[in-house]
Amino acid sequence: MAEVDGGFEDEAEPTISIQEYLKDVEEQELEADLVLGGDDGKECTFSKGYLKRQAIFSCLTCTPDGNAGVCTACSLSCHDGHEIVELWTKRNFRCDCGNSKFGEFFCKLFPNKDTENVQNSYNHNFKGLYCTCGRPYPDPDLEDQVEMIQCCLCEDWFHEEHLGLDPSDEIPRDEEGEPLYEDFICQTCAASCSFLNRYPPTILSSKKQGGSTPSKNKGIMEEMPLADGSDKTVNGGLANNFHKMDNVTASDSSHRSCEENGISTGETSATGMGLADNQKESAAQNTCALATNAVDNPAVKDSEPIFLLKNWRDALCRCEKCMDMYSHKGIGFLLDKEDTIMEYEKVAKEKREEKLQQQEGVELSLLNNMGHVQKMEILNGIADMKDEIRTFLESFDSSKPITSADVHQVFENLAKKRRRD
Repeated sequence: MAEVDGGFEDEAEPTISIQEYLKDVEEQELEADLVLGGDDGKECTFSKGYLKRQAIFSCLTCTPDGNAGVCTACSLSCHDGHEIVELWTKRNFRCDCGNSKFGEFFCKLFPNKDTENVQNSYNHNFKGLYCTCGRPYPDPDLEDQVEMIQCCLCEDWFHEEHLGLDPSDEIPRDEEGEPLYEDFICQTCAASCSFLNRYPPTILSSKKQGGSTPSKNKGIMEEMPLADGSDKTVNGGLANNFHKMDNVTASDSSHRSCEENGISTGETSATGMGLADNQKESAAQNTCALATNAVDNPAVKDSEPIFLLKNWRDALCRCEKCMDMYSHKGIGFLLDKEDTIMEYEKVAKEKREEKLQQQEGVELSLLNNMGHVQKMEILNGIADMKDEIRTFLESFDSSKPITSADVHQVFENLAKKRRRD
């Protein structure tokens, strides 16, 4: 503080414009809804079973070993004031609050829970630790926090310098720093997804510095067919689909197949032309997409992290052998559209819009149920407030800061007007 005339001048009160404040509130509300998936936090999700994806929290006060997770409602009602770790979202998870892992502590919202949720999966994130370095986030030893990205398989978070990238590689981003990939698979999980390297390289986002990186709005290869047996490509064009080729067999030595990844495809063959619909469907289920589309990409190592472009999951083969492989590896969720963060956030936005519409409906219903005199008083009061705020804003530059004194003046003017009336 600076001394003025023997006294001290108070530090200037932090101020922002009304537009900046409203925008900040809207952004914070939207961010919260996206993280929570639109969950209003009023009911424990235990009764819904193992949800495909939901926001999960770890209470280090109750379970310092990090071997339990609780839903949004329980984090607010049962663990208020505790040391909570926000884990963003987890797949195939059921709320643990109050089960055997919490000792004598019982859930306030749903006390009768199973002793243990055997299908739940836990990692060091539940202890508040992340990445291969096992550091917390935010990291108390760092003044400026370092951005981390999440693996779509193990769901752990990683620092860029700990991804295992070669010196000539970097995270694919555009000139503005926005990601040029939809999903990331960490170095450890990449070993179980080596079959992805057999697909055309256009499902992969380039990591090479200075190399040509596909546009972030570009989907999978334009001439690559969907793996559902349809005659459409990922981007909607026509393709030389193997379902239309004559006498194509999965054992054709001129093509790569799932068998080369340790998965036997057998001797299935099908003639696409002239087959009945049920025969085509059967052929689609037993013909491996990699039999005609596989490539040999020696530049890609099985131990490298993988960055995948938009809609890459649509290109995954769905033949019987590949489906067995996904099940054996425990990655069948990659074929589930509801597993993706994009779908999770899409549902959250829809719930948010529905909630806002319901609020408007409740307000309108409340107004309609009032008597005529009460209704007119409220409507006149709202009109007076709008007029006063509009008059106030018109007298200011839209970018000029608004202080608490300005706000008090607005309400004082309203009170004076009401007394005159």
